[in-house]
Amino acid sequence: MKRSWDCKMKASYKYFENRDCEYYPCHKGIEEINCLFCYCPFYRIEDCPGHPAWIERGDARIKNCTGCTFPHRAENYEAVIEKLKNL
Repeated sequence: MKRSWDCKMKASYKYFENRDCEYYPCHKGIEEINCLFCYCPFYRIEDCPGHPAWIERGDARIKNCTGCTFPHRAENYEAVIEKLKNL
């Protein structure tokens, strides 16, 4: 089966998928999940390239990334690395 990212993702350091993980799939809506960024590298920054939701609790503002798949999409590897370089 030829996947959409096969041609683009020849280098294995850019993509890793762990289907044996007890949490796989951690996000719904994508078939091929890049587990390389299992913990989102943008969680602690407000200006992230993904689309998080925000939960307001009193004076606290909590970032909710459960609906965001940005770092898990193979085609976003370069964008993740660029953003991390610029932090």
